[in-house]
Amino acid sequence: MSGDTPPQRLTPAQRAGRYAALAALIVGGFFPFIWMVLTSLKSEGELQKFPVQYLPSKLDFSNYARVFSEQPFAQFFLNSLTVSLLSTVLCIAAAVPAAYALARLNLRGRGLLMTAVVTFSMLPVVSLLVPMFRLMRGANLLNTYPALILPYAALSLPIGILTLVAFFSAIPRDLEAAAMVDGTTRVGALTRVVLPLSTPGVVTAALLVFVNSWNEFLLALSFNTKLSMRTVSVGVTLYQGEFAFPWPLIAAAVVVATVPLVLLIAIFQRRFVAGLTAGGVKA
Repeated sequence: MSGDTPPQRLTPAQRAGRYAALAALIVGGFFPFIWMVLTSLKSEGELQKFPVQYLPSKLDFSNYARVFSEQPFAQFFLNSLTVSLLSTVLCIAAAVPAAYALARLNLRGRGLLMTAVVTFSMLPVVSLLVPMFRLMRGANLLNTYPALILPYAALSLPIGILTLVAFFSAIPRDLEAAAMVDGTTRVGALTRVVLPLSTPGVVTAALLVFVNSWNEFLLALSFNTKLSMRTVSVGVTLYQGEFAFPWPLIAAAVVVATVPLVLLIAIFQRRFVAGLTAGGVKA
């Protein structure tokens, strides 16, 4: 006879409370984006009506057409995609060996190194703006992709390292030892044993780096001033005039800029959630 206790059934009040909490979480999490979508489908006059008209009287997609006709938003989109992808690849390529060394090797001063990583991750970007600008200008990289790729990868490196250290530390050392007994080198153990088992962690770190790069505004505004080199985060601000704020048009631009992030999270949802929860579990 099994000694397991049967699962406790919820009372109607408890079930109702859980549904209410779930509904509040969904509304609180998705309402801003839903409101942005509804705003993008309204006209200026409809948006200014009082009392507030929550739903558009008719679906007006003209604002989305204006997003691409009034500014080179397709170029902004391509710039952001290029910068975010390359900075993510560069950051993860540097974070993997660094995190593996911190998690597995008996490094002298490991605690000090981890403290330095955490400290650097908390530095405000604005405090680094002037020295990075002078560095990029001295290297003639302003108004180029590397002007954003290199800083984005460097600034996101602590996030990648901290995320991957948790995953690498949770993998049993015996698996690597067995592989190395069979003749695999330390690098081979990393690539053939550790990385395949740490796929959720790598995906989580890559998504965090990509989102940070996609949403970054200050460096993109300061380093790439040519219109053809603007990213979507800066391009959204170009639709406002000196005395006018076309909110439906701006909302449409924000929706277009948000779609890639929504698709990424939807596609990699399982691995992302597994990465957020499994990294803190010690094997």
